[in-house]
Amino acid sequence: MELLQRITIDPQISHGKPVIRGMRYPVESILEYLAGGDTIEDILAEFEDLEREDVLACLAYATKS
Repeated sequence: MELLQRITIDPQISHGKPVIRGMRYPVESILEYLAGGDTIEDILAEFEDLEREDVLACLAYATKS
């Protein structure tokens, strides 16, 4: 799945936790924002360097795990 290519794992970044595009945004944190009631638009407004597909990739990763 193309979206999953946005999720990377590198032992040098965030202790090897899955992150978005090698940046220090852990997938887990984005999922916590969504679980807490934030919308995709809320997340994108808060983290301007993220794209809609990044948040969708987090959701896809969660369903894969």
